[in-house]
Amino acid sequence: MTLATYLIVSLSILAALAVMIMAIAKSLSDCPETGRAARAGGVTITTGFTAIGGGAVLVIATLPLFGPNPAMVLFAMGLASLILGLGFTHAVTLLRSVVQSAKATPAAA
Repeated sequence: MTLATYLIVSLSILAALAVMIMAIAKSLSDCPETGRAARAGGVTITTGFTAIGGGAVLVIATLPLFGPNPAMVLFAMGLASLILGLGFTHAVTLLRSVVQSAKATPAAA
């Protein structure tokens, strides 16, 4: 296991979670009342998740450089998965909050 393996796995997880956030935003955008907020929030939140998650993946990539052995690479993969999962949970919660606040705010006529 090498640093390249870590990067492939971690960036694949990041991409999959970003696609999942967009898919959730797309399904929330079917509502005529909050659709626009869900679409705008989905794009914004996905962009932020990808930027922060990508930074976390790159920072964690320095761990295997200190001890280039398979155990350190596996630890880095686990840590990246944990951090990306927590970020995904926060992103979906934020998307839900955006949609709820759009529903609570009456549209200006």
